[in-house]
Amino acid sequence: QVQLVESGGGSVQAGGSLTLSCTMSGDTIIGGCMGWFRQAPGKSREGVARFYTEDSRTYLADSVKGRFTISQDNAKNTLYLRMNSLKPEDTAMYYCAAASKIWGGSTCYVGRAPFDYWGQGTQVTVSS
Repeated sequence: QVQLVESGGGSVQAGGSLTLSCTMSGDTIIGGCMGWFRQAPGKSREGVARFYTEDSRTYLADSVKGRFTISQDNAKNTLYLRMNSLKPEDTAMYYCAAASKIWGGSTCYVGRAPFDYWGQGTQVTVSS
């Protein structure tokens, strides 16, 4: 059974940085479509990034482009979300998700791979 565990959230001031981690158990992250989502209180869930671990193809939402990057450590079976130049509007609960490996890179990149596995979330709070 696939499980995802996020960590690395916290409270920072605007302009600061955080790195979120998502560690998978029950399968390997290699060859899969993974994503980062966030949800602020009173708002709907927003897709922040998608990442195909086979070739590192990355999609970033316009709201985070140029500030957030994704990387992977296959040995640790972990995906990272590096967040720089954080803004108060980045405040949200951040979730890591993984899709079934039947979906390839193109499907992942265009956002058509359904995410079947979700972590419990890690809170990010950015103060002005």
